[in-house]
Amino acid sequence: MKKRKLIPICALSVLLISFLGTWLAGSILSAAANQQVGDLPSDLAGTSVQFSSASGATIHGWFIPGKKGAGAIILMHGVRANRLSMLDRARFLSHKGYTILLFDFQAHGESTGEHITFGHLEGMDAQAALSFLRSKAPDEKVGVIGVSMGGAAVLLANPPLDVDAVVLEMVYPTIKEAIRNRLTAHLGRWSGFLTPLLSWQLKPRLGIDADLLRPIDHIGKISAPKLLIVAAEDQHTTLDESRRMFDAASEPKELWVVNGAKHVDLYPVAKKEYEQHVLGFFGIYLASR
Repeated sequence: MKKRKLIPICALSVLLISFLGTWLAGSILSAAANQQVGDLPSDLAGTSVQFSSASGATIHGWFIPGKKGAGAIILMHGVRANRLSMLDRARFLSHKGYTILLFDFQAHGESTGEHITFGHLEGMDAQAALSFLRSKAPDEKVGVIGVSMGGAAVLLANPPLDVDAVVLEMVYPTIKEAIRNRLTAHLGRWSGFLTPLLSWQLKPRLGIDADLLRPIDHIGKISAPKLLIVAAEDQHTTLDESRRMFDAASEPKELWVVNGAKHVDLYPVAKKEYEQHVLGFFGIYLASR
C-alpha cells in the first residue's frame, strides 16, 4: 500500500519540478538582452539613429549612407544578439555601395523593451525600421537580411513588409518546433514532453498565443524574391524544417544549404560563398529603377 501511495506522490513531484524548471527557463529565455553597444566603428561612415516602434520601444541603430541608386538593406539580428552581430555584413554590403540600416530589436542591445517575444513585437520593429529607412532613402529599392529571430520578425510583420528582396537565415517554422528542438539539442529526446510546458507560458508571460508564432504560415504572403540560407547540421531549425519553409514560400525563391554548419552565424563559416550568394541576389533585385 505504501508503494502504491508513493507512485502518485512521485508523479506529482516530477510534474511540479518540471513546471518550475520550465518556468525558470522561460524567464531566462524571454528576459531582455540589453547591453551598451557603443559607437559605430570608425571604418564605417554613418550615424547613430533612434526611432519609435509600435512595439512601444525606442529603437536604437546605425544608419550608413551608400551610393545613390545602389539600393538599401536593413540588417536584422537574431535572438539575444544586437546590431554588433551584423557589423561584418554591414561592412561588405557598404563596401559595395548599399545604404545600410542596422538596429537593435526591442529588449535587445540599447533599445528599450521588457521581454523578448521571438518575432511578435519584433515584427513591429521591422515595420518601424522600414519606415525609418524609407524616410532616409526614399528613392532606393530595399532589401532585408533577417537572421533566425530577425527572419521571423520579417515574416511576422503585419502587414507584410513592402520590400524588394528578402534574405532569410535559419528561420524557425513554428515556435513549438523551435522549443522542442532546443530542448532536445540540450537535454536529449526525453525532454520533448516539456515542450507544452514552455509554449504554454507564452500567453500568461507575454500575452502571445503560440499559434501566432508560425512564420511558415506567412512566408507564402511575401511576394518579394526570397533567398533562404540554411545550415545542413542545424539542430535548432533542422534542414527538413528549412526545406518545409522553402516549399511554403512563394516564387521567386532560392535555397542555399551551407554544408557542415550548425545554428551559428553563417557569414564567418562560409564568408566567400556568403558574399557571392547575397551580393548576386541583391544585385539582381535591388538594381536602380
